[in-house]
Amino acid sequence: MKEKGLLIVLSGPSGVGKGTVRKAIFSQEETKFEYSISMTTRNPREGEIDGVDYFFKTREEFEELIRQGKLLEYAEFVGNYYGTPVDYVRQTLDNGNDVFLEIEVQGARQVREKFPEALFIFLAPPSLSELQNRLVTRGTEADDIIRGRMETARKEIEMMNLYDYIVENDKIENAVEKINSIVQAEHCRKDRIQQRYINMLEVE
Repeated sequence: MKEKGLLIVLSGPSGVGKGTVRKAIFSQEETKFEYSISMTTRNPREGEIDGVDYFFKTREEFEELIRQGKLLEYAEFVGNYYGTPVDYVRQTLDNGNDVFLEIEVQGARQVREKFPEALFIFLAPPSLSELQNRLVTRGTEADDIIRGRMETARKEIEMMNLYDYIVENDKIENAVEKINSIVQAEHCRKDRIQQRYINMLEVE
């Protein structure tokens, strides 16, 4: 019996460094996760590539996918939609491959309802002041947008009880090491692998 892949959900407040940590994980040669590219209606930032960083869609295209039930999760965040295509995720997991999602907190709550067996990791900032500093330093948004993101971040941090693990993003390499260790440990959980050995004993 083939072991089903693990759905890994990395989430946390805007500006905490989800994308940076995810890119660092996938830059490692030993990484075997399949990255599920999210869809969004926001404009690409400098250096972002359609189909690599995000699938960039119009609002009308995104809402049609919602109506068709083609999204595992979606959320509207600071005036833009973000979501995850569902068919790719299910197929990849059934093939025995791990799928890595980097999504907003609202979306993670929806995934928890549909995939309670998934692994949920909350990426936390060292402090709120450091989070605000990262948003300002990023230089991609106006002050009123940053204020809105900070208000949302406070609410999202209060929702960390929905997650299985909390990883502080103090240094990127530390966060990457902890996330990889968590995934490795999850693959050794009894409820994930016990059935394989039960089947082996029955065959013999």
